Amino acid sequence: MVRLVGVDLPRNKRIKYALTSIYGIGISRAEEILEKAGLGSAEEKGLRTEDLSDMDISNLRKILEDEYQLEGDLRRLKALNLKRLMEIGSIKGRRHRVGLPVRGQRTRTNARTRRGTKKTVAGKKK
Repeated sequence: MVRLVGVDLPRNKRIKYALTSIYGIGISRAEEILEKAGLGSAEEKGLRTEDLSDMDISNLRKILEDEYQLEGDLRRLKALNLKRLMEIGSIKGRRHRVGLPVRGQRTRTNARTRRGTKKTVAGKKK
């Protein structure tokens, strides 16, 4: 079992896709990391996580720890950025605090994910 940055990588996946299970790494960044680690040819061969040697794993670990902010550090940074927006009272911060869509979407209809499930209100008779 390969453990990088506190995450167990899936054994039977190709290394390029297994790296994406780490928070902060997508496909393009995974390809970039493999190139830096000298495993660019591993991608064409279809090398899987379980096939990596100890040397390859140590190279990957060193690159990830030295050059990238991942997992807990990245989550903490994201939370601090949101907290800062809320404290300064920006519109984004206010929308986060109230639980409404932040990026300009309409809320008259839709926005169910942010606003919660629909509450039906009976019409008042006259």
